[in-house]
Amino acid sequence: MTAQVSERLIYGDKEIPLFTNPLSLYMKYSDIRFVSPHTANWRGYVGTWQILEHEGVERLYLVALSAHKTYEEILSLSDVFPDHDKVFAHWYTGQLRCPQGAQLEYRHMGYGSIYEYDLLMDFKQGVLVGKHARHNEVPKPKDEKDYSSFLRRGK
Repeated sequence: MTAQVSERLIYGDKEIPLFTNPLSLYMKYSDIRFVSPHTANWRGYVGTWQILEHEGVERLYLVALSAHKTYEEILSLSDVFPDHDKVFAHWYTGQLRCPQGAQLEYRHMGYGSIYEYDLLMDFKQGVLVGKHARHNEVPKPKDEKDYSSFLRRGK
């Protein structure tokens, strides 16, 4: 699978990449469908999300959308959610992964590339309930000697 173009998250005054697709759960239970414009965007859309404080609580909102109805026809947020300038992601319970820092290893699949650290944010019904950073290391290369000794043990 090809590495995928990321969603976007506006948090504070920064826009950062988002390696999670919060809209996919909503789409699972709706009749909304998009088409893939190319192999780096199998889901057919890119969403821009924002964490906004509302009544003292940080909530996740979809604030922009660029989605392919057909290869040529691109829909916006107001096309998919009429009369909304932003949509509260009340359907989303899970963790958002935002890669940060330098890329340590490129992986040509989905959101598999590894970065210095990941900002992980936990949501329950669209409300931020926790966040922390996970520091990552460069993966160790596989030692062929170890692999060959493993094969010899099996004989």
